Amino acid sequence: MSSSPLSKKRRVSESETKTGSNCSSSSSVRTELPCTTSSTPANGMAKNGSETEIDEGLYSRQLYVLGHEAMKRMQNSNVLISGMRGLGVEIAKNVILAGVKTVTIHDSAAAEWRDLSSQFYLREEDLGKNRAETTQPRLAELNSYVSVSAYTGALTEEYLQQFQVVVLTNPSLEEQLKIAEVCHSKGIKLVIADTRGLFGQLFCDFGEEMIVLDPNGEQPLTAMISMITKDSAGVITCLDEARHGFESGDYVTFTEIQGMTELNNCEPVEIKVLGPYTFSICDTSSFSDYVRGGIVSQVKMPKKISFKSLSASLAEPELVLTDFAKFERPGQLHLGFQALQRYQKQHGRSPKPWSQSDAEEFVSLCKSLNESLSGSAKQEQLDEGLLKKLAYLAMGDLAPVNAFIGGLAAQEVMKACTGKFMPIMQWLYFDALECLSEEEGVMLSEEECAPRNCRYDGQIAVFGSKLQEKLSKQRYFLVGAGAIGCELLKNFALIGLASGEGGEVIVTDMDTIEKSNLNRQFLFRPWDVTKMKSDTAAAAVKQMNPDIRITSHQNRVCPDTERVYDDDFFEGLDGVTNALDNVDARMYMDRRCVYYRKPLLESGTLGTKGNVQVVIPFLTESYSSSQDPPEKSIPICTLKNFPNAIEHTLQWARDEFEGLFKQPAENAMQYLTDPKFLERTLKLPGAQPLEVLEAVYKSLVTDCPRSWEDCVAWARNHWQCQYNNNIRQLLHNFPPEQLTSSGAPFWSGPKRCPHHLEFSTSNDLHVDYIMASANLLAKTYGVPGSRDRAALVKILDAVHVPQFTPRSGVTIHVSDQELQNANSSTDDGRLEELKSLLPKSDCLSKFKLTAIDFEKDDDTNFHMDFIVAASNLRAENYDIPPADRHKSKLIAGKIIPAIATTTAAVVGLVCLELFKIVQGHQKVESFKNGFMNLALPFFAFSEPIAAPKHKYYEQDWTLWDRFEVKGLQDDGKEMTLKQFLDYFKNEHKLEITMLSQGVSMLYSFFMPPAKLKERLSQPMTEIVTKVSKKKLGKHVKALVFELCCNDDTDEDVEVPYVRYTIR
Repeated sequence: MSSSPLSKKRRVSESETKTGSNCSSSSSVRTELPCTTSSTPANGMAKNGSETEIDEGLYSRQLYVLGHEAMKRMQNSNVLISGMRGLGVEIAKNVILAGVKTVTIHDSAAAEWRDLSSQFYLREEDLGKNRAETTQPRLAELNSYVSVSAYTGALTEEYLQQFQVVVLTNPSLEEQLKIAEVCHSKGIKLVIADTRGLFGQLFCDFGEEMIVLDPNGEQPLTAMISMITKDSAGVITCLDEARHGFESGDYVTFTEIQGMTELNNCEPVEIKVLGPYTFSICDTSSFSDYVRGGIVSQVKMPKKISFKSLSASLAEPELVLTDFAKFERPGQLHLGFQALQRYQKQHGRSPKPWSQSDAEEFVSLCKSLNESLSGSAKQEQLDEGLLKKLAYLAMGDLAPVNAFIGGLAAQEVMKACTGKFMPIMQWLYFDALECLSEEEGVMLSEEECAPRNCRYDGQIAVFGSKLQEKLSKQRYFLVGAGAIGCELLKNFALIGLASGEGGEVIVTDMDTIEKSNLNRQFLFRPWDVTKMKSDTAAAAVKQMNPDIRITSHQNRVCPDTERVYDDDFFEGLDGVTNALDNVDARMYMDRRCVYYRKPLLESGTLGTKGNVQVVIPFLTESYSSSQDPPEKSIPICTLKNFPNAIEHTLQWARDEFEGLFKQPAENAMQYLTDPKFLERTLKLPGAQPLEVLEAVYKSLVTDCPRSWEDCVAWARNHWQCQYNNNIRQLLHNFPPEQLTSSGAPFWSGPKRCPHHLEFSTSNDLHVDYIMASANLLAKTYGVPGSRDRAALVKILDAVHVPQFTPRSGVTIHVSDQELQNANSSTDDGRLEELKSLLPKSDCLSKFKLTAIDFEKDDDTNFHMDFIVAASNLRAENYDIPPADRHKSKLIAGKIIPAIATTTAAVVGLVCLELFKIVQGHQKVESFKNGFMNLALPFFAFSEPIAAPKHKYYEQDWTLWDRFEVKGLQDDGKEMTLKQFLDYFKNEHKLEITMLSQGVSMLYSFFMPPAKLKERLSQPMTEIVTKVSKKKLGKHVKALVFELCCNDDTDEDVEVPYVRYTIR
């Protein structure tokens, strides 16, 4: 993957390499990047605070979450974030990455030891310096489009009025109320966030009237109509290809209806869902009769919401539930957090860590506060155990809790700026008390949790010093250094994972940094583009905590790297964290963790959605135990002849790209360089040999260009074939008025009747297609290309395009079944002819073709130019609304929308599970799998599913169990197959009927007697080597065998796998 050359090289003058500070007043510091002559410097990013178009290269993944309109609104927003401890810096980091106009960070206090537990931009040498001023230049580097300034003065009414959003993270309740009053009366949106050890609090007030433009961020649904009734509430039936997915209360509009045209492009109407394929709308009794067709589309309707002020909301709180198992807690914590503020005011400090006397005084304070309350804030009964824990942990400062609450708070800031997604109404409370000891009533001593003037003081206040020591000795394998990987490394550094003797974090990622990564992979900077992710991330977290022992690799995790990540490697680990972006790699790592019996922390994000899964040996199921249903594939005939959605034309364009610029070149080069290519190709099933050899013949003979003009002529004729000739042939076979055997119109329902296009050099899209495809063909053959449109048009005027007349007798398949049946036959005559026509490979020994791999993120390589033009031309053939480049890239490039806020929040939850694993928690109910959707907002936590139990005889087993068999006998000889079979018969009363290793069948009861006799006397490793045709590497200590067995009643039984030790 690569980004455009603009972002690849950092050509800067010496003055640009450092971020300069210009003090504008004694209490305000602002960083500006020096101006350059162009509006965009060489690193591809504009200077801080400049008014520019949205940089799609930087913000592409976030734009797929928010959209352009929301992004523009955000770019005009000024945000104040008060309090630069761990929570404040987390919110600031996420908001700056998001791309608001300006961020002002405010703090009047100096850095102290406990800040280093979670404030990743403060270092030991910064102790005693102002937190905001020290943090500001480091935050400013995150996004050069955002002007970041520091302020250390008072938050007066006048000062606050320059901001659209204000975030408070650590002022007193009196200060909060004062600022909240100003914000509420002046229409400034307010977010208040706080964390205390394992507890978190979030409050939003976005004014008495806020318009939410898109409550959930989901793509509007569409469905095809098969029937509409004339009724007082007209009933619409959709085609039964797929459920419509609408909900009652949704609004929809209509297009392409024949007959009842009154509905076409009508104002949005509310619907009532009657079933998975039906819903009712308004009165249709006076409308024209419905004939056929039509598309119904969901319309997002703005929603007006109202917020109470802080003072009113304290008394009558509206609470968002984060965990349904903790239904009573939000109300208790609402009271507890207010009591903490009172305690702080009385004592000038929070309750001391794990102080019994302070906790008892705090509970008394809660009681008296509760008695003074009225309305819904008053609790019927106090949960004294919960409130005591709040007091014990109040001075704690944990990076993972700050990451979670900070991710949520930053998302609320973005909602306030954009009106996109539903805000938190209005209070959210969170706790992760399962991280404490599993044993009931275990109390840490004050002494164990007292501050030590070290960087982990905030964490020691919660867990004591013993856990800190355990954390420092951990050996963890992190797979991936992308968005989740960067956040994990930050948390690892802050919590002190692998920071001591014997500890190590090994991170591997084979990718290089691209410009689009910078929007959420916050350890990287513009000048890191093209460097290795793992190296850069490791160096960045070393800055955050110099004690972290980290090693970076650039290896893919797969069977090929098992020499590196071998038995010794895995056996030396304490656990694995995945930060991967594909299911195959996740499942591979899951299998490795099950085999080596290592805990696995798994997580993922999709836009505002995120999930966390914890896999614990012998306790939970594994990642692979449950899977998502496979993605629905598009039928081939739909792609080839009957598209009805832009997704179909984009997939067709991707297939065209592969079939024109990649596969033919690969096959042709294999034909020229591999003597066995022809032999292999002729063994392929059905019509495949003919298709492959036709493509090779075209590549080497008929389509082989000698010049740029040849490339243009090829592109022009290919255009004619795809958008004119083929469509005319289709309509010759199936005319617009064609009826099916049942008398229904052929072109109805999902089949859209196409029309052919006529080529014109005055049509930009037509010329775009020729420009892109001619340049791609030229690249394949090493012919110099051109970007000169005027010259291209001149060449096009001279290109000869043969006349085309549709022919009778051409077969066009209407269904995939028809196509499959036709593919089973092959034209042997043509195959023989091609074999004789193909040039001999030695005649073309110097001939070289370059296969082109599709790369979506480089705007100069013509790849997306071709996809957009090819797809939109086909969409025009079928009257499908076209897609712009941005949407086309999302669908064709299979891009996963991503945003920094979700990543931060998800990783916070992952690291809370890590605390439990390191402490050795063993109860399944202690762990939490989590799912969230920050757009709604919605949170769901559940205990992991226990590993399913199986049984043979009286023996229970799960996926974590196995048979351990030592291959080497006492006499030093290795076990033979006969001895292996006898071992299971004698020791386990199991008769093995089939035995396999990987894809190799080593033994089966139906083997030919001669082969069986030969194998029975052979050692197991010899059989494996012989059958698999692969030597066993020296790193292999054991083999995995799968068994099919019968018990002593001759019944088939399911049994665990075998770990067969050979060294």
